[in-house]
This record gives sequence, C-alpha cells and structure tokens, in this order.
Amino acid sequence: MDLEPLNIENEVMEFAIASGEEDNGLDLEHNDEYEGYNGEMVDNSSSAARDSLVLNGDPNLEPSERMEFDSEQAARIFYNSYARRIGFSTRVSVYQRSRRDGSIICRQIVCSREGFRREGGENRSKRQRTVTRVGCKAQMTVKKQNSGKWAVTKLVKEHNHELVPPDKVHCLRSHRHVSGPARSLIDTLQAAGMGPSGVMSVLIKESGGINNVGFTKVDCQNYMSSSRQRTLGSGGQHIFDYLKRMQEDDPGFFCAVQGDSENPTGNIFWADANSRMNYQFFGDTVTFDTAYRTNRYRVPFAPFTGWNHHGQPVLFGCALLLNESESSFVWLFQTWLAAMSGHHPISITTDQDRIIRAAVAQVFPGTRHRFCKWNVLREAQEKLFHVNQSHLTFESEFQRCINLTETIDEFESCWESLLQKYNLMDNEWLQSMYNVRQQWVPVYLRDTFFGEMSITQGSDRINSFFDGYINASTSIQVLIKQYEKATASRYEKEVKADYDTINTAPVLKTPSPMEKQAANLYTRIIFTQFQEELVETLANPATIIDDGGSEALYRVAKFGEDHKAHFIKFNVFERKASCSCQMFEFSGIICRHILAVFRVTNVLTLPSHYILKRWTRNSKSGVIVDEHTLGLPGSSQESLTARYENLRWEAIKYVEEGAASAHIYNVAMDSLHEAAKKVYAAKEQVSGITPSTLVKECQLQSDSVELDKKIEELTADLENASQRCEAYRATLLSVLKDMEEAKLRITVKVHNTRLNLKG
Repeated sequence: MDLEPLNIENEVMEFAIASGEEDNGLDLEHNDEYEGYNGEMVDNSSSAARDSLVLNGDPNLEPSERMEFDSEQAARIFYNSYARRIGFSTRVSVYQRSRRDGSIICRQIVCSREGFRREGGENRSKRQRTVTRVGCKAQMTVKKQNSGKWAVTKLVKEHNHELVPPDKVHCLRSHRHVSGPARSLIDTLQAAGMGPSGVMSVLIKESGGINNVGFTKVDCQNYMSSSRQRTLGSGGQHIFDYLKRMQEDDPGFFCAVQGDSENPTGNIFWADANSRMNYQFFGDTVTFDTAYRTNRYRVPFAPFTGWNHHGQPVLFGCALLLNESESSFVWLFQTWLAAMSGHHPISITTDQDRIIRAAVAQVFPGTRHRFCKWNVLREAQEKLFHVNQSHLTFESEFQRCINLTETIDEFESCWESLLQKYNLMDNEWLQSMYNVRQQWVPVYLRDTFFGEMSITQGSDRINSFFDGYINASTSIQVLIKQYEKATASRYEKEVKADYDTINTAPVLKTPSPMEKQAANLYTRIIFTQFQEELVETLANPATIIDDGGSEALYRVAKFGEDHKAHFIKFNVFERKASCSCQMFEFSGIICRHILAVFRVTNVLTLPSHYILKRWTRNSKSGVIVDEHTLGLPGSSQESLTARYENLRWEAIKYVEEGAASAHIYNVAMDSLHEAAKKVYAAKEQVSGITPSTLVKECQLQSDSVELDKKIEELTADLENASQRCEAYRATLLSVLKDMEEAKLRITVKVHNTRLNLKG
C-alpha cells in the first residue's frame, strides 16, 4: 500500500460520465433534457433521502399540499414510492438554486410522461423514437422552508394516460435500481468473462424470477459498459489537479491512489487536515456512505462522515470507488485508517453489501459494525413487493416490529408472530436478515455508541454531509466544485452554532443546579436534548425496589404507563447507574430514568463520567493529535489546524465584545491593527529560528506533555476521591437521620410512659 504523496503531472483518468458544467447563473434550471438511463430516474438511494422511508409508518400515505419532509431527497423518495404504488414513473424537472450558497431550494418532481419532446434540428438523429411524453400534468413541487424542512407547495394528481399494472411496474425507469449486492455480483461475473445475457440469467435465478431482479437487461448492459469505462476519459484530470493543488497548499493533506500512480486503475482516497483533525475529536463513530456509487450517479463517490459536537455531519475523508472488489475495499479502509493515525472507531455504519462486510471485518475487527437500516427497509420493499401488494398492513407492522420494540424478547416475539400471521416462515430473504439482526435491528445496537439522539434516528437516515450538493446530475467535472461548496457551507454552519453556543444563554426550565451545570458545559443543541430528559423526570418518578447495600435497583415509569417501566442499577459510592433503555451508551446523553434516580438520591450535579467531552463546547480543546503520525508540521504549540481552531474561538468571542458599542468597537479595531503589526513582525522573525532552537522547543513541549499527563492523572485521582467522599457523606447523613428519628421515637415513648405513671 503506497501512502506516499502523489506525483501528479500528466495522469489522466476518465469516467463513464457525460461532460458539462452546472450553470449556477440561472435561478431556474432544467433536468428534464436527459432522456437516457440516468435522466428519467428519481434516485432512491441517495444519502440525503434517508430521513424517512414511510411517513408516520403508513406505507399508503397520499401526498398532499403543505406536507413536510426532512430533505429534498426524502420528498423525491416519497413521491416515487407513491408512483410505484399507483403505477407510473417519475423524474425530476426544474429546480431553483439559492443565490447565497448555490444549494437547491426548490424542486419539481413530475410524471415521466410530462411535457412533450422538443422538435430536433437538422443535425438531430433521424431515427424514430418512441413517444414517451404526452403532456401529463401530474407533479409535486417541494420548496425548502426557513425551518429547514421541505414542504409541498403544488400537487397535481391527475394523469392523462393509462397507469401501469402492479406486475409491470418494475419495468418503469424510476423503479429500476442496480443494488449494491447486484453490482458486486455483476462485477465478479464480468471479470470472469461473462456477457450481459449470461449475467442476467444468473441474476434471475438468484432472485427467484425476473420480476424480483429490480432492473432490466438494458440496465445491466449499461452498468457493465460504464464499469469498463470507469478508468477512461478526461474527467479524472480534474480530481488529480485538485489533489496536487491541495498537497501544495495544505501540509496536512493526505491522498493515495491504489496501484501504480502512473496507471491508477484502483480507488482514490483523500482527506484534508481539517477532516483528519475532526476525526481526532469526533472519530468515535463513523459512517461510510456508498449511496453515490449506484448507477444513477455519475460519480462513484463515497465519503467517510461522523457527527460533531453540535450533532451536525462532519467529514473524515472521501474516496472514488473505481474498483469494488474486496481487496480494494480493504485497501481503502486501511488507507483511511492510516490517514487517521491508526485510531479505530467504536462503531461504523455501512450498507449490508457482502464485500463491504468482509472488508470491515478484516480491517476493523474490534469495531461494532451496523448496517444502514434504511438500506434494509428499501431492500425489503423490493424483496417483499408481492407481500405488500397482497397485504396492505404488512409493511407498517413490519416497521413497527423493527422500530418500536424495546426489548430483545419483545422483538423476537413480534417477529415470530409477524411471520406466522402472513405465512412467511419459509421466506429466504427474511430468514437471511433475521440471521444478521444484531447488525441492523435497533434493539440489538443500544449497548454501543453511535452518536445519535435516539435509538431509531440515525440508522434510518445515513449521515448526509453532501445533501443538496451532489446528486444524480453531478458530473466528475463539477464534483470538486460541489465538494468545496459543501465543506465551506458545513464549516459556516459549525461556526454559527459555535457562536450561538458561546454568546446566547439558554432558557432554564428548572431551579436544578444540574441544569445550570449542563447549560455551561454542553453545546446548545446537546443541552436542549439533555434539558428535555431532565424536565421529563417530573413525570417519571423513581421507586426503589431492592436496596442491596452499595448497589440499589430502581424502577422508573411514566405516570399512567406502568407497563413501560425501566429498571436502573445505581452504585451509591461510585455514583454510577445503568438503565435498561441504554440511551447513554447509545447516544452519550444521560436518560430521564437515571436522572429520576439522581433526583431521589440527592445527586445534584452531573458526575464527570456522564459528561462526554465530544458533546461539550470545549470538545476541541487540548492537543490530542500526534502531529508526526499525521504528517503535520510540528511546533512549540499545536498543529496548524488546531491553532486555527483556537484562534477562531477567540475571534468569535472578541467580535461579540467588540461590537457592543461604538467606543468599544473603535478600541477593538485599534487593538486589531496593533496585533496585526506584531503578527507581521513575528512572521519576519520566524525565518531566523535555528534548528537547535526548534530542538529545544520540542524538548520543552515533550516535558510539558509529560507534566500535563501527570496533572491529568492526579486530577482524576482527586475526582475519584471526591466522589467517594460524597458517597460516604450521603451515607453518613442518612445514618444520622435514622439516629435522630430513633431518638425522637424513644423520647416520645419516655414521655408517654411518664404520663401513664402519673395517671
């Protein structure tokens, strides 16, 4: 594996992609000129669309005006699912871009038979083409609201043509999809020399019939053709130009190409210094999103992402998947891991592709691997299409079984009864998914950190860092342009969230010192989540059911819902609790049930072991990066990116204070000018620093690190001792209280005895 910096001079890599730039100069843009394979499809597998497969759990929900969606792609998926049920195909038409950042803010999704084909000129082909557009008016228009939601602003349901019956709907373009497992099988068979006809024969046999394949022979031929052409063309030069430029501009930039750099036929990976730094702070859970590798996208793009301290998507690196063999994925994961200093994540989320599963098991043996539940449910729609058609209630019951069961026993019982009710005991696909249920059913994943606010949130919605920037019409020529727009936009949103956290005090809802403590510790969005749990303790009383000395067992249930009780084990001396809901283990935010126990045991502030630094406003403080491993330039302070982050935080606070009044503003500006002069003078002096000076500074830094480590150890010991003292104090107070009560009872008895004697 060659991880040396790339020497990109005249490398050429082309992709099976139509050329053309995105025109951002117009407010309205048209997608409906694409009559080919990609153009008439509404994408069903975009990472941006994984907000919700079926709204409110109802698979038969009808579209209506003012209906809201979490994203544009979620609206497209919903309308396409509705179209499949009704019997027509969809495609995207005009859309509107924001003049501020170029992202899409309005989209029209139409029936594929909308409009009429334009008359061709003299140079157009004279071949007679089938008339597919008949002026159908059916459409749904969605627009992005200020809240971030997408609302339906226009809806036309009526069609002017016949609809397709259920047994033929799989032939419609927008309902055809070459899935990840099918792609892997096609790649394998194609490498063995098998042609499209032979490949389709194998797929039909494996799927149990042509209706279950999910695409046609033409689709298979198109995919095989594009696969052969992925290493050809001129579009790849844009990528290599970008990589070369970034290596020159960013000393922490990492990139690698699989194979010989003079003949780059394998995968490409890159990560800038900011992505690598972010991983040091937020790399406990990772999502590897391969949605863009589907044949509906023009670029085989696959980002590594996670969640930052505001719960926003954060980038850990990107790849172009030009080879999808197991060895190529192993190379990619090993390369990414090397770029991230070899630190393995706690958990990783991918799709359930067999080859990716094998590669993850090989490279991340100690990491908890989760399948994206959205992918599983999407595949369920394909594999269980006949069941959904015969039994309209099956899909909603199936999703309730997956999402709403709270214990493993409850899930197992619900699953078995569901199979028996619909006579699916012998269904091979359901059996195969049941065999790997520990990797996608939420109830089995609660004991592992995935950084999501609820048990069922994130596996429904894969981390959509590039939502609104990369879609089915994005070509390789504009990929980097859109990539840079997306990273700049995400950075801007993080800065805004940092600013709001620092300069806007949240509204407290209780007199609890724990709430005040959390408000000063957490970022705004995380505090809101914690506050919700704290307020809910008022409706969730805790009752002790077993006092076993150092460890007690409590029962917590909401008023009127005793059948949904949770049980908490609480260690009095260590102030540690474990709840049956496992919310803290899964999301890193303490649950209402443990907080209810803290209420009755007089734990007034959050113990330090319940405060995850990754959710705090100081999550990026401290030097935790090995600069030599990352390849970043060392100094007596921190790395370039770390120094940048520290200055940015100070600047945010400085701006807030400096703008308070005209006088303070003038003082602030004068100070900035003086500071600029000092910075310039310091830059002039840097060139005079000798190597011996740097050695001394590095030695001082090393001594400082050792001292900081010792201080951290002593601080931890002191915190542990303080916790034990607090526990002993609470126990002593309880004993003294019991003694006072006993003394009072004896006094009353003595007094009563005296009265009796006098009588």
